[in-house]
Amino acid sequence: MPRAKQAPTKNSSFSSDNPAKPPSSVTVFPHPQSSPAGVEEQVRRRAYELYEQRGRQDGFSEQDWLRAESEIVNRAGKRSA
Repeated sequence: MPRAKQAPTKNSSFSSDNPAKPPSSVTVFPHPQSSPAGVEEQVRRRAYELYEQRGRQDGFSEQDWLRAESEIVNRAGKRSA
């Protein structure tokens, strides 16, 4: 059975660089107890927060994504240690 298409979220197009998808060169290392989709959503939300903190200035989506990913992965690593 085909999967239903999901409606775009508020976070899916916050910049002209479309940070809704991680850059192709990024590898997400999820916490063993987290689903990959859950980790990606956490990164997406944090990247959006960084975008808003900058005053919604476009052109930094990749940097926001990488910073958010680093924060989420490091936080997960500290919990599992």
